[in-house]
Amino acid sequence: MAGGFAKDGAVQEQIDASLTDEINRARSRLPRGESARECDECGAKIPEARRRAVPGVRLCVACQELADGKQRATTGYNRRGSKDSQLR
Repeated sequence: MAGGFAKDGAVQEQIDASLTDEINRARSRLPRGESARECDECGAKIPEARRRAVPGVRLCVACQELADGKQRATTGYNRRGSKDSQLR
C-alpha cells in the first residue's frame, strides 16, 4: 500500500538502491592489476599464495591490517529517499 507521494514498493527500492551503492563502493576499493612481490610499505616479501588469492595486492598481511584499521567506516546518506521519508 502506497502512502503520500510514495508508490508501492518504494521502501524496498530504496533498500535495494542503497545496497547496490554500497556493493559498488566496496568493489571500487578492491585492488586491481598485477600483485607486488614486496610490500609497498615495509618491503617484506608477499607470499605467492596471497598474491594469487588477492590479485593486485600491494601490501603484506601486517601492513594491510594496519591500513584496514585506519579506514573509518562510512555511512552513506540516502539520497534516494522518498518525499514521504523526507517529510517525516
